[in-house]
Amino acid sequence: MSRYRTLTRALPIAAVAFALPLLAAGPGLAQGKLDARYAASLAGLPIGNGAWVIDISQDQFTAAASGMTSGLLRLFSSGHGSAASRGSIRSGNLIPSSFGSSLTTEKKTEELRLVLNAGNVKEYAIDPAPPPAPERVPVTEAHRRGVVDPMSAALIRVAGNGDYLVPEACNRTLPIFDGRLRFDLKLEFKRMDQVKAEKGYQGPVVVCSVYFSPLAGHIPDRAVVKYLAAQRDMEVWLAPLSGTRVLVPFRISIPTPFGLGVLQATQFVSAQSAPRAAATSAKVQ
Repeated sequence: MSRYRTLTRALPIAAVAFALPLLAAGPGLAQGKLDARYAASLAGLPIGNGAWVIDISQDQFTAAASGMTSGLLRLFSSGHGSAASRGSIRSGNLIPSSFGSSLTTEKKTEELRLVLNAGNVKEYAIDPAPPPAPERVPVTEAHRRGVVDPMSAALIRVAGNGDYLVPEACNRTLPIFDGRLRFDLKLEFKRMDQVKAEKGYQGPVVVCSVYFSPLAGHIPDRAVVKYLAAQRDMEVWLAPLSGTRVLVPFRISIPTPFGLGVLQATQFVSAQSAPRAAATSAKVQ
């Protein structure tokens, strides 16, 4: 069981920030807020829960998530984590500038920090630093260019002026750096579906297939890496954030050796924000 522990531990804590990088293009971006709650399950059994708050204003955005293990999983591995990202909005584009996360388990607490500028990683640190592993694929300077962080990555903007719950929202390859791994996620349109949260959104979603391709920072022979890279049944269901052209994960499903892992919104309350005067100069921290 230990060889797949990362899969189950990650669901309630990290899947809220599942890396689905933004594709920001086109003029203008309306303003909106999301207050969401998620439940994680494995083979139908509850294993965790999380919260996600997103605020997109005229000239900046913030996103923050937290999660913890629950149910039977606490008997094997308890933990909790949080993550946050922020950035600016320029000509309708979401431009992440910083990302931080904290993960606490029974054995340790890990802190991670990224600083980005125009898609390039300027600084990153992990405390405590991962132990050296000669078999690990090294992360080069080139791997840290043209990427997004995991949290702001979950905001998928669809260009244009018409309907944005469309198949084209899925069809893209996404470059991600999470402070440790550089990987691509390839999304492909699978189908349209309907969802109904216990509180908030009910209506159509775009369902995308997700394919994981590790590029650097990983150990190729690790069982979890091989397992995820071989998967052809991972999905993300994207729902609209009111007042914007941004789609946000409503449901994520990942097959595991112990059954289907699912992270799904129980609350998905979004609303368009009232316009406010733009700041004369946006500050990016």
